[in-house]
Amino acid sequence: MKKSMIKIFGLLAAVVLTGGIFTGCGSASDDTVSIVNVSYDPTRELYSEYNKIFAEHWKEKTGQDVEVTQSHGGSGKQALEVANGLEADVVTLALEYDVDAIQDAGLIEDGWVNEFDDDSAPYTSTIVFLVRKGNPKDIYDWDDLVKDGVGVITPNPKTSGGARWNYLAAWAYADKQDGGDEAKTEEFIKKLYQNVLVLDSGARGATTTFVENGQGDVLIAWENEAYLSIKDNPDDYEIITPSISILAQPSVAVVDSVVDERGTRDVSTEYLQYLYSDDAQRIAGDNYYRPSNPTILQEYADVFNLNIELVTIQDFGGWDEAQKKHFAEGGIFDKIYEK
Repeated sequence: MKKSMIKIFGLLAAVVLTGGIFTGCGSASDDTVSIVNVSYDPTRELYSEYNKIFAEHWKEKTGQDVEVTQSHGGSGKQALEVANGLEADVVTLALEYDVDAIQDAGLIEDGWVNEFDDDSAPYTSTIVFLVRKGNPKDIYDWDDLVKDGVGVITPNPKTSGGARWNYLAAWAYADKQDGGDEAKTEEFIKKLYQNVLVLDSGARGATTTFVENGQGDVLIAWENEAYLSIKDNPDDYEIITPSISILAQPSVAVVDSVVDERGTRDVSTEYLQYLYSDDAQRIAGDNYYRPSNPTILQEYADVFNLNIELVTIQDFGGWDEAQKKHFAEGGIFDKIYEK
């Protein structure tokens, strides 16, 4: 398929995913500028609020109106769409590796991770369990997910960034329990995925499977997804925080080749920089993401468990190493899931 046609299909996908009319994509004029933010599943509510305050900020700063078109889906799938022609001015994806994939396609310049503070991660999250009220299956830690008769819901790590965080958090727990015996850890992960009932393509789809469709006993979830589910259904679910989880750092980046072509670099850069403002950090906290500003994070100490033991992606050698070992074709996930 020609690249121009791929771009057209990609833009149509953005329209479908936003559920609205596509009113100009990444173009700039004296009165109005429009940009596209290609994001991942669980950020819908966050950016719905953020785009409003950014529009006010940009109007006050420049006199221009700004329109932001959102596209959401599994993070890995979204990265592939952008690499294949979905024209995004900015990407706000689930993990660094997905942005690197767009860089590898020649669309983002090297060094993007240092363009903004905190490794270009303006908010963080972690992985928790969402269970049904009363916790009828007595699920308290990762080892409870491998018990017979426990139905697990988690997305597919081949397409979902959140699913990769889920997998690595489980691996970190098993690795500690097994004293670094990789064969035992691999067997633990295999048992966990044998209990998985549905592998949705993205985190929001997995939440729908668990919450709306009533499948499974436990959802391995982004912390913010779990809190949103309880906010909407306070009498039906509860959150279980495992003994070990992982520091999930969603990454943001300007898509250099696109903004230079459209003349939207200034607004796109400001769009991501303003995520670090106090107002935006509180919007992140209100949507159950952990603000990167430590002072504002403390304002949410009654919401988040700030004492949970968190491993980081560096404990896995960084994303390149983790991807190659666990999620690439023929990696550990492929081996255990095929079995």
